[in-house]
Amino acid sequence: MSAHQEDATIRFGLIVIGDEVLNGTRTDAHRAAFKSRIQSRGHELAWSWLLPDDPEVLIAHLRFSMERPDPVFVCGGIGATPDDHTRPCAAQAAGVPLIRHPEAARLLEEKFGAEAYPNRILMADLPEGSDLVPNPINRIPGFSIRRHWFLPGFPKMAWPMAEWTLDEVFGRGPPLQESALVVRGVPESRLIPLMRRLGDAFPAFKLFSLPHMDEDPHILLGFRGHGDLSEAMSALRLELDRESIGYEIQDSGSRSG
Repeated sequence: MSAHQEDATIRFGLIVIGDEVLNGTRTDAHRAAFKSRIQSRGHELAWSWLLPDDPEVLIAHLRFSMERPDPVFVCGGIGATPDDHTRPCAAQAAGVPLIRHPEAARLLEEKFGAEAYPNRILMADLPEGSDLVPNPINRIPGFSIRRHWFLPGFPKMAWPMAEWTLDEVFGRGPPLQESALVVRGVPESRLIPLMRRLGDAFPAFKLFSLPHMDEDPHILLGFRGHGDLSEAMSALRLELDRESIGYEIQDSGSRSG
């Protein structure tokens, strides 16, 4: 597939599968790693789930996410052991049979020879219609179907495979911008009416309010999004002036209403 043009921001989902992560024997490193890689390309990690190695749970959640427009990365459970349920669950969620993918089988035979049978070859049994995701570490591929990219649970493999997918399939979007004012001396509740007005006026951006309750209590109030925030920030300052709410422009001195 060719990369998308560099003008569209894409919202991604992330699913991490594994009882060992849920019960604490392993620490999940995927969320931070995927967030960083997605955002560095001008896109957004919109949501993430941590799911058990439970076929009923996996099928239900994959069926739900496959009905959504978001592209999704799925890490874990694509091996050949009995506790690896992701491949058959993905097939059931997509409503297709699990079949042996000839190119995946070739790669496994090439890597393992006769030892690919009878067990390792099971990793080539994929949902019908799947495309392969190349694995630069050991050449055992992941797969994609219904805008879901299924990768190994091991970060050493999953992260470069995700980078390949992001670069080759999706390309880069516009960089994420953020701008905020420092508001002091008012409760956050007083900001709600103007936040509603500004949210309606600038729906393409995310208006955020981030309270800090330490020795210097204040609220960071601003916009985050892809594109020029100057008009939205001007409107925010105007709203604060109208409400006689004092604020400081970060790194640019202060202003009182």
